[in-house]
Amino acid sequence: MRPRARPLSFADFELQAHGVALEATMQALADFLDAHEELVTLVHADLVRGLGRPRTGRDGLSAPQVLRAFVLQRVKAWDLRELRERIADGYTLRIFTTFDAQPVPKHDAFNRAFHRLTPDTVRALNDAVVQAAVTLGLEEGAQLRVDTTVVETDIHFPTDSTLLWDAVRVLTRLVKRLGAHVPSALSGFADRTRRARRRMQEISRLTPAQRSRQQTRKYRDLLGVTAGVVARARAAVATARAAPPSDPRVAALVTGVCGEIEHVGGLADRVLAQTRRRVLEGEQVPVHEKLFSLFEPHTDLLKRGKVKSPVEFGHKVFLAESRHGLITDYRVLDGNPVDEGHVPPSLTQHQATFGRAPALYAADRGFYTPDNVEALTAAGVGTECVPQRGGKKTEARTAYEKSRAFKQGQRFRAGIEGRISVLLRGRGMRRCLLEGRERFEVFVGAAVLANNLLRIADLMRQRAARRRRAAYRRASPNAHRRGLPPRR
Repeated sequence: MRPRARPLSFADFELQAHGVALEATMQALADFLDAHEELVTLVHADLVRGLGRPRTGRDGLSAPQVLRAFVLQRVKAWDLRELRERIADGYTLRIFTTFDAQPVPKHDAFNRAFHRLTPDTVRALNDAVVQAAVTLGLEEGAQLRVDTTVVETDIHFPTDSTLLWDAVRVLTRLVKRLGAHVPSALSGFADRTRRARRRMQEISRLTPAQRSRQQTRKYRDLLGVTAGVVARARAAVATARAAPPSDPRVAALVTGVCGEIEHVGGLADRVLAQTRRRVLEGEQVPVHEKLFSLFEPHTDLLKRGKVKSPVEFGHKVFLAESRHGLITDYRVLDGNPVDEGHVPPSLTQHQATFGRAPALYAADRGFYTPDNVEALTAAGVGTECVPQRGGKKTEARTAYEKSRAFKQGQRFRAGIEGRISVLLRGRGMRRCLLEGRERFEVFVGAAVLANNLLRIADLMRQRAARRRRAAYRRASPNAHRRGLPPRR
């Protein structure tokens, strides 16, 4: 089903009569979105997904409004409240987001609409945008550079004591919420948050000398408190389910809270187990077995050898960038996989997008393996610019890496560092404030989408400027001889 177009009101015509014009980049962006209705169709499909009768009821945000607001948020790196306020207060942003003279809803409406968008849809939007750039002749795919970066999740620095404290306070809050609807669930449940907080603070303040004498004892107490709260929370769930409320709406709320308690209880069990292994048994717990947050359990610990941030918490993100600054491929990775494994899939994706392998493929030494070099050569990559790491280089390899073409390719590769900086700083991709692994991927995809649309808008503006200059030169071939400047 195609999205319905909103009829223009008298106020819309009055607004248009004032002649409010968009800034050049935003106008080019708006023109591109107007010309590619398939993007709106993708968003519309998510908005009506699961709705039995989508044409009935009160009108919400339209698909064009959701798409443009979704892009605008990442272009400006605003939060939802600022997004709503800026749109409501600015004529130009009203025009860009197609609200015109319409009332702008509260930020919750934007939040609900954005949460309808799935990671697959955002990826499809990016693929469609890149393909549109190829069709328009804005990108030919002759060169490709790849790299990885880290996007942080919104968590505090994890320690065993703070994670145990999180488990106690969250379970206590949930049990109290459950007790508001089922008072019998609170029978035998004691609030132990004060004691848990005190032990957590005492552990965090221990000096190295005190740690060897007091840490184990304090951790035993904190572990006991946490285990007791987990057990009593599960008993409260059993009590609530044994005597559910008669009111269906209250029963649904109780069911939801019970599900949350079971979820947090399962995470608390993992924290209890890893703390006992590390503190009481002296075991070195593998990184992939650790839990770093009760709120974002999908978080990975990443060690990348950086001086300022030796340890990062979030997800590694792979990026592939074309010559003109388009992110043609991105992937949110789980764990900390080695970079060398991304070469074959990135090459396959590039061939699917452009119909051929890039003439130049550039990456840092982390992507090097002899097999990757052979795969790039076999695929038809003319210039492979991936420095060899480890081992003794052959004379041929040494000569190749000293060649002019290889050094130029490495200079081209360095440009992706700037693109990553733009994404992290300009598009707000440094830290994801959304909850859950799925929303994390949507967040990264939105930043990539905003980057690609801005690059396309800029490339279209540059092309239009070149055509104007060329037309002027054809119309006035002797202008340069008379010392006249070219018209802009």
